[in-house]
Amino acid sequence: MRRMNVLIQIFYTTNDNSVFQRGNYPLKNGKPEEVSYEFWKWIKKEHPFPCKLEKVIANGEDLTLLVKNLEKAAHL
Repeated sequence: MRRMNVLIQIFYTTNDNSVFQRGNYPLKNGKPEEVSYEFWKWIKKEHPFPCKLEKVIANGEDLTLLVKNLEKAAHL
């Protein structure tokens, strides 16, 4: 069985700089927005300054709203 991967591109601002990071991650049993959210959490943890999510693209699809909703739900 072939494992599916998702190409994630995350655009964000930190310390008044626009930043872009991307990675290719296995989906395992998750949804692209869940894998993207995990990547976003890792990015924020790696930065010494606060980060503001601007846009999330996974395999060419805009998942920004879904990732922002996952982030909001995690902070409730």
